[in-house]
Amino acid sequence: MGFDQYHEPPEELSQKVRTFARMITSLIEEAEAISWYEQRMSVEKDPQARAIMKNAQGEEFKHFGMDLEFLLRQKEDWRAELKEILFTTGDIVEAGEKGEKKVD
Repeated sequence: MGFDQYHEPPEELSQKVRTFARMITSLIEEAEAISWYEQRMSVEKDPQARAIMKNAQGEEFKHFGMDLEFLLRQKEDWRAELKEILFTTGDIVEAGEKGEKKVD
């Protein structure tokens, strides 16, 4: 059984790179699930059903955060750049440019 998550022959990739690819795929899947719940909640009329979906979406968001943290622990330059962007105030694009310059 093959997977489309690799763009190079998997047998040529190290275990670390394959794990990294899996976590990127997981991050994408969690983001998609968050979006799906957002869409479902926006059209759901039943308050209890919406509450259940919101709870489920929260779990997906937690998993997204855990995946992201794992990836950032693997890539120090990504971590340094995102420290300038995440959990800050002000213009997001300016923060991104500041983070990018810090890594260069």
